[in-house]
Amino acid sequence: MTLTQLVGDTGLSRPTVEGVIEGLVETGLVAEVEQPPQPDGQPGAGRRGRPARWFRFRAEAGHILGIEIGVHDIRIILADLAGVVVGSHFRPVEETLDAEERLTAVRSVVAEVLRKAGVSRDNLWAVGVGTPGIVDRDGTVQLGTAMAGWTGLDLGARLRRSFRCPVMIENDANLAAIAEHWQGAAVGADDVVFVMAGLSPGAGSLINGRLHRGFGGAAGEIGALHLLGQEVTPERLLSTTGKPLNPLDEAAVARVLKLAREGDEVAQVATDRFLTRLVQSVAALVLAIDPQLVVVGGWAAGLDGVLDPLRERLARFTLRAPEVALAALGSEVVAMGALRVALDQVEEQLFAVNPPMTEPTSPRS
Repeated sequence: MTLTQLVGDTGLSRPTVEGVIEGLVETGLVAEVEQPPQPDGQPGAGRRGRPARWFRFRAEAGHILGIEIGVHDIRIILADLAGVVVGSHFRPVEETLDAEERLTAVRSVVAEVLRKAGVSRDNLWAVGVGTPGIVDRDGTVQLGTAMAGWTGLDLGARLRRSFRCPVMIENDANLAAIAEHWQGAAVGADDVVFVMAGLSPGAGSLINGRLHRGFGGAAGEIGALHLLGQEVTPERLLSTTGKPLNPLDEAAVARVLKLAREGDEVAQVATDRFLTRLVQSVAALVLAIDPQLVVVGGWAAGLDGVLDPLRERLARFTLRAPEVALAALGSEVVAMGALRVALDQVEEQLFAVNPPMTEPTSPRS
């Protein structure tokens, strides 16, 4: 933008805008650039006199990270201060890793992403992290049964040792809801439920565009509804042998779903049992929140025809059936949500209104 455009858009005096711009240039957040070429017929083309001064935001002045710490993999996305992705990395990990081994793997993947992008760790302004489980506001995992050693882990404190910037920890389904609202299937919808649909589903909810965490971060844990007496435990929902199925054994789950698609009657009964439970769980949340939209993600999003049964049964079990859509961001949805949380933190710094200072100071201070 030109200095004249900034004066017109802000309604401030030219000397005031020049002073602010000079301060931002000194902090490294703004750079003066040469005038872009103006095509004939465009404003400014062929104009004589004092040349306009052009400026741009230096998004490369800092970077942010979005991290997903999953049961089977670690996924990291690196972006600049405008949220433009400049690097990413994915690494499978063993389900049996203990907490220390998993954290070591996270640090290794972070180092790899930064090395490939040529970004210094000191250049990071904020880090968002997603994990399964109930997470409190300080970043402690109050309950996390999917990964060994996760319950009671002060994940926020452990990861803050590795970074010199704010680190925000959040539940994975909550971050998925944020991501789909930012760039996915829920763009433009402010009352949204995102369902992380597995054998023990979780959900994240946005109410009036804001994340609803609940008092202790446990909002949306619909996977616990079977404790109210819905008989079949999550481990037996898709079992075709009478033996409990490991909810984290995605290959075993995939085999049952494949058999159902091929017409196996036992597998079809198990799949219908799973869908019935999923709808009951989602319906409880829909009745409580009355969302405009339910977005379905997780491995259950791959179920053939999952949307139609969900729509039909929600219409039967709820007072006002919401729209239902598949997640649009795929396997990167949690890391993208973590990136959005990190970007929110950066924007808080960039747009904070500070008391007058005698010298320009970096927003990071």
